[in-house]
Amino acid sequence: MPRPILLLFTLLALLAPHPGLAEPPHHGIAMHGDLALPADFTALPYVNPAAPKGGTIRQAVTGSFDSLHPHIVKGVPALGMGYVFETLLTRSWDEPFSLYGLLADRVEVADDRSAVTFHIDPKARWQDGTPLTAADVLFSLEAQRRDGTPNRRLFYAKVTAAEAPDPQTVRFAFAANPDGSIDREMPLLMGLMPIHSKAFWSTRDFSRTTLEPILGSGPYRVASVDPGRRIVYERVRDYWGRDRPVRVGQFNADRLEFDYYRDDSVALEAFKAGQGDVRYESDPAKWATGYDGPALRDGRIVREELPNHRPEPARGLIFNTRRPLFADVRVRRALGMAPDFDWIGRSLFHGLLTRTASYYPNSELAAQGLPQGEELQALAPFRDRLPPDLFTKPFTLPEAGNGSGNGPAGLRANRREALRLLEQAGWRVRDGRLTDDAGNRFAFEILLSDPSEERVALEFARSLEPLGIAARVRTVDSAQFQARLERFDFDMTMRWWASSLSPGNEQLYYYGSDAAGQEGSRNLAGIRDPVVDALARSIAAATTRDALVGRVRALDRVLLRGHYMVPLYHSPVDRIARWATLHRPAVTPLYGPMLESWWVE
Repeated sequence: MPRPILLLFTLLALLAPHPGLAEPPHHGIAMHGDLALPADFTALPYVNPAAPKGGTIRQAVTGSFDSLHPHIVKGVPALGMGYVFETLLTRSWDEPFSLYGLLADRVEVADDRSAVTFHIDPKARWQDGTPLTAADVLFSLEAQRRDGTPNRRLFYAKVTAAEAPDPQTVRFAFAANPDGSIDREMPLLMGLMPIHSKAFWSTRDFSRTTLEPILGSGPYRVASVDPGRRIVYERVRDYWGRDRPVRVGQFNADRLEFDYYRDDSVALEAFKAGQGDVRYESDPAKWATGYDGPALRDGRIVREELPNHRPEPARGLIFNTRRPLFADVRVRRALGMAPDFDWIGRSLFHGLLTRTASYYPNSELAAQGLPQGEELQALAPFRDRLPPDLFTKPFTLPEAGNGSGNGPAGLRANRREALRLLEQAGWRVRDGRLTDDAGNRFAFEILLSDPSEERVALEFARSLEPLGIAARVRTVDSAQFQARLERFDFDMTMRWWASSLSPGNEQLYYYGSDAAGQEGSRNLAGIRDPVVDALARSIAAATTRDALVGRVRALDRVLLRGHYMVPLYHSPVDRIARWATLHRPAVTPLYGPMLESWWVE
C-alpha cells in the first residue's frame, strides 16, 4: 500500500530524593549525546514559523479502516489518528532520536536511566477544555499494559513502579535486564506513550474498537467519518499547545481529509483530477509514466525527489518459519536464488529502485563488508553459534540476469545451486514436481492485500516453476489480511519492517523469540534465535552512538544470514507529487519531508 505522508511512536518517588535524579529538569532527552536544540529554542529547524493557517489538505489513499482506536490490537485504524493524540515528549525529525517537551514541559532522568520524572505543562488541556493531569498518564500506562498493542505491552512491562506525587508530576522506575543492565531507551519510550483521558474511558471499554471519536489533546479532532471510505479532521482552534516550540509552524491546515480507494490506480487518478493535494509515490512505474497530463505540463502539479537519510523499510517476501515448509534455512536461501531481480527492477520499476541488502537500508546502520570495530565486538561472544563465513565473507545477494554481467547463464547457475540446497534439505524434483521423500509437493501461498503487489509476487512465483515449486498468489481485502497477519495465518507475505536511525526495544518486537509466539506482533517471520535475541536486546543498552551502530550492524548481519525474507527493493529518495497551492519549508529534515509543517496558499 502506498505510504501516506504522516508523521509517520513509583519507585522514583520515594520520600527521600533519588540519588540518580540529581540533575535539574531539562527540556528533553537525547538517546545518545546532547540535544541539538537549546532550552530556549523557539521552533524546530525544519519548519516555517510564519506559515499561514487555513485551507484543506486532502489525500487519496488505498485500503480501508474500521476503527478510530489506534492503540489496541483489534481493528484497522483510520489514517491520521496520530494527530488526535499526544505524548509527554515529541521527536525532532532532524536528529536520530531526540525528544523535546510537549505535554511535559520538563523532564528529569536518572543518571543510569533507571527512572524518569515528567512535569506536565499546567496549560495542557483535553479538547473539551479539561486539564490533562498525571492521573491520565497513569491510566494510559495501565490501559495500554493491559489492552494495548503487543509492542507497547512489551515495553511498558518494564515499568516496575509508577506514581503521581502531585497532579502535574508523574514518575516511573524501570526493571533491570536479566544481566543487570538498564534499558537506556525506556525514559524515551515513556515519553512517547500515547496519553488518553481517564474520564473519557471511565464509561467505555478501552479494549474494544470504536467509530466514536475519542477525546484527545492534539491539534486535530475527528470532524466526520464514513467508515472504510472517508475520514475528515478539523484543526482545534483553541489547541492548548499551539505556542509550544515543538508545535510552532506546524498543523497549519484547517482540515485534513483522507479518501480511501480500493485500487491505487484509481487513487492516482483522483489526485490528478484535483481530489487530492499531495501524494507519496511508492510505485516507480507510476512515477515514470502515470502523472503525465495538462496539470503536470503547465505546473499546477509539482513532482519532487527529496533525498533523506533515514533507514528505508526493509521490504521483502517474508517466510513464515512457523510453517515446517520454511523451517530450514537452506530452503529459504534456495528460494531467494531463483528470481531474476535485475529484470524485475528494470521492467517493473523502470530502474528507479535499489535492491535491498539490509534490514536497515539507506542508512549508516546497514552492515557492509566484514565486521569490525564495535560490530565485531558485538558478534564475538556468539562466534561458535554463527556460520564461520559470517566473519570472513561479506553478505551479498545472488546476482543473475542480463543486467548483472553474467546473463542467463548466471541465472541458470543460481537455480542449480538452489536445487542443490533443496536436495540437501530433503527435496527432489520428480516428474517436474519438487517433492519430499513421502511424495508431498512443495507448494505454498503468497498472501497479499494490495493488487499492485501482485506483479512482483507473480514474477517470483513464476521463477520457482523451474524448481518444480507451486506458489499461488492470493490477494484479500485489508481487514482479512490484517486478521491473518495477526494470527500468523500465512505461508509467505509481502511486508516490511521499518526502523528509525536509533533502533531500540522494537527490534525485539520485530525479531525476538517472545514476540514470535505473541499474536499481533511484528515478528511475522517467526524468528526464534537466541543470538538475535541477545543482539536485539543489547541495542537499547548501548551508551554511545558508535556502540549502537555497531550492535545494529551485527544484528543486521545475523538476520541476513538467516534468510527470513527474499529482499525486494527500496528508494533512496522520497518521490512526492503535490498541487502547486500546497507549499513546504525550504529545509527537509534528516528523516525526510514532514507534511505537518506544510501549508496551503
